[in-house]
Amino acid sequence: MAKSSNVMARVEPEIKEQAESILSQLGLPVSVLINSLYRQIIMRGGVPFSMTVPSHAISRDAMSDADFNAMMSVGLQQAKANESISLNDAMNDLLRGI
Repeated sequence: MAKSSNVMARVEPEIKEQAESILSQLGLPVSVLINSLYRQIIMRGGVPFSMTVPSHAISRDAMSDADFNAMMSVGLQQAKANESISLNDAMNDLLRGI
């Protein structure tokens, strides 16, 4: 069996508690998660998830009802004027952003 090494990191207590609660529900020990993360870093030659700042897109929760209704009204007018793109084009645009 291979030897093991310790990993020490400082983490905000609330973040640690929330993450460990979720891992516990999954039946996944923190050590297994860290080992898996390290293996993914090695296999991919980098961090295995996006480390970018989210786009400027605003979620519905962050919008007022008036702003949301105005945005939907614009979309409705575009649809009525046939100023739209196909579902395939929309999906391709979304996938390019991932």
